[in-house]
Amino acid sequence: MQNGQEFVDYYGLLQVDPNCDDKILEVAFHHFAKLYHPDHAETADIQKFSEVTEAYRTLKNPEKRSEFNRLYEVHKGEQVQGNGFDTRIEINGKTALDDAEIHEKILHTLYRKRRENAKDAGLVGWLLQEMLECSEEHFEFHLWYLKSKGFLELTEQGTIAITIQGVDHVISRSRTDEVEKLLLSKAAMPDD
Repeated sequence: MQNGQEFVDYYGLLQVDPNCDDKILEVAFHHFAKLYHPDHAETADIQKFSEVTEAYRTLKNPEKRSEFNRLYEVHKGEQVQGNGFDTRIEINGKTALDDAEIHEKILHTLYRKRRENAKDAGLVGWLLQEMLECSEEHFEFHLWYLKSKGFLELTEQGTIAITIQGVDHVISRSRTDEVEKLLLSKAAMPDD
């Protein structure tokens, strides 16, 4: 929303409460983005798609959302209690283990896709994100990490695919897991 333009109620567009948290905002955005996306012949609406995208981009950014909330209060006469974001991020051992598990899920999914069709091995990012049920920001972190390790690549079609290094990693992890299972089963057996 530029200066001089008519006020647009981004909360109304996304049909969310102005005090909603970032997860509710994201769910609403994905719902309407899919509904209005040009690929959906029955419900496609490019203008609405652009509007909900702009609304989400503004409201997901804490600084832009605070600025929008001031405009919202002036135009709607309703006070917004907060920006809906919890800026405290707690990182602990469980977080790292959860991230490692998500990385393995991504790699295993893309490994299967590559095995099914080696020439067209990519998946669309939003599909992976939905499968993982994680926020856009967390998904971007996972992609950054796996791309930096050389395990993922973006294809010419804009999809995400596993690399040779990624395949080697999956195979190596599978071997390690099998060895661990064998060792555990041997340790559980009583001595004769």
